[in-house]
Amino acid sequence: MPVRLIVGAFIVNSGLSKLKGDQGTADYIHGTAKTAYPFLESQDPQKFTRTLGTAEVALGSALMAPFVPTVLAGAGLTGFAGALTGLYLRLPGMREKGSIRPTQEGTPLVKDTWLVGIGATLVLEELSRTNEKCRHHRRRR
Repeated sequence: MPVRLIVGAFIVNSGLSKLKGDQGTADYIHGTAKTAYPFLESQDPQKFTRTLGTAEVALGSALMAPFVPTVLAGAGLTGFAGALTGLYLRLPGMREKGSIRPTQEGTPLVKDTWLVGIGATLVLEELSRTNEKCRHHRRRR
């Protein structure tokens, strides 16, 4: 639960910042996103940023809420962090030429790979725990 609380609070804070952002913030966030994901070009920057902020608040809240199943919260985190990692991989100047190593500019984005690892760990630990319970139940019969 501690990792869910810490990551959840971080993501909620990020989402709230986006929801409070001005037009310049929205333009920057949308500009970055559409560079990595060109299909987002047609989105209105303000609406896109509000939607992203709302999604972050929802995901962060789900991570912090103990009644949300860990496997579900972990899957949400893994998907979201995977998209963030895509920014790192797709944006020019984030990686050293011919390498996966980050440039100075890429370091803030590459940290999102940690979130992929945390999300995947939450899912895998929960699935292995469930699998172990099933094996234990079968042995008792």
